[in-house]
Amino acid sequence: MEKKIKDQEVIDNLEGKLEVSAIPHLRDSITSSKVMLDVIIALMPALIAGVYFFRMRALLLCLVSVGSCVLSEYAFQKLTKRPVTIGDLSAVVTGLLLAFNVPVTMPFYMVIFGGIFAIIITKQLFGGIGANFMNPALAARAALMASWPKEMANYVAPGPDAVSIATPLAGGEVNLMDAFLGNMGGCIGEVSAVALLIGGIYLLVKKVIHIRIPLTYILTTVVFLFIFGVPAEELLNHVLIGGLLLGAIFMATDYVTAPVSKKGQIIFAIGCGLITAAIRVFGSLPEGVSYSILVMNCATPLIEKLTTPKPFGRGGKR
Repeated sequence: MEKKIKDQEVIDNLEGKLEVSAIPHLRDSITSSKVMLDVIIALMPALIAGVYFFRMRALLLCLVSVGSCVLSEYAFQKLTKRPVTIGDLSAVVTGLLLAFNVPVTMPFYMVIFGGIFAIIITKQLFGGIGANFMNPALAARAALMASWPKEMANYVAPGPDAVSIATPLAGGEVNLMDAFLGNMGGCIGEVSAVALLIGGIYLLVKKVIHIRIPLTYILTTVVFLFIFGVPAEELLNHVLIGGLLLGAIFMATDYVTAPVSKKGQIIFAIGCGLITAAIRVFGSLPEGVSYSILVMNCATPLIEKLTTPKPFGRGGKR
């Protein structure tokens, strides 16, 4: 009896200090900076392709975007007396992804605005890395689309002439080989399917991402495009053209804004694919990747609530 009383005293003392939580319980030497460095390496093929097709202005625009994101994070954290975290490289990734989501003709000051919006409004005001509820680069892209829709649609043909053209999703013509390699109009980082696939394979090999979200997202988009009336012979075009590969590989897989559980990730990816297909077929915009991911980012807490396994060992009231 005395032993039971002592045991109960120990339990009472620990109550409120120990937290029973659901999986996953991860223990690993990997750090945020290592993950972000792998993402940066994976983005390099698309950056090289963008510079090759759109010349040096593409590189300058990427540098301006990365610089605005890094400086925004540094300045905000200094002003608010928070620890400076630019060393984790997340702001660099955000800057690259933001640049990849705009045309090469985008004025630099607009890109700077996007970088400030991504870091301060979407990320830092919510608590910094790990606390933002939506992808910062995509949120900034949406803000740029709302503020400067004409400039965001000012696509040019690859090469030195920089002739304005319509993207293939907006009615421009392109053959599959050009779409695969990237010889077409579009945003800097989305035009080369082969470059994005190389980056995606690298992330899979390094186990930075799992194939679950990208594959489910792409397949769902294709299925619903077909259901919505897109001819079968045009489905491959929809995979290679536009931001589907960029979004599915590099942004829908964001650790912070996507669900953790396997079931949750599949639901998340299906939602992204459905919304992307619906916007492409029925919407007034030719592309729907960024908006679909942002909508599902907002739905992630609900998905997590419905799919996260219940903690083991939680009993009833004593």
